[in-house]
Amino acid sequence: MASVSTYLNFATGTEEAFNFYKTVFGGEFTAPGIRRMGDMPPMEAMPPAGNDIKNLVMHVELLITGGHKLMGTDAPEQMGFKVNFGNNIYINLQPDTRSETKKLFNGLSAGGKIEMELQDMFWGDYFGSCTDKFGVQWMFSCTEKA
Repeated sequence: MASVSTYLNFATGTEEAFNFYKTVFGGEFTAPGIRRMGDMPPMEAMPPAGNDIKNLVMHVELLITGGHKLMGTDAPEQMGFKVNFGNNIYINLQPDTRSETKKLFNGLSAGGKIEMELQDMFWGDYFGSCTDKFGVQWMFSCTEKA
């Protein structure tokens, strides 16, 4: 079955971010849970993970609203990555109810920055946006009427 997911790269904060997301959305990480850099088998083009990165997150996955998969990885500079957060990505959540929208909005905006408070918009949706404390941008759009 086709699906859509969102993949987040963090320099080294993936585990903290995903533990936070788990408190907001509930559920558990998809089996087998958090996979670590040190779990990677040796590969010809890549040496084994050193002690400085072996405990970083290689892959984690969490089912959130509507079965959407939120996935993430640590992308450390030691492995040639340079993570730059910008304004080019939002994760758009479309909960079924206004109460669920408010709960998720409050949870994800805690410690972050509210860009637009939840409000009824001219196109008919209950809408708002925020940036969470990890720099990830979220939009909320609910069609349930007040």
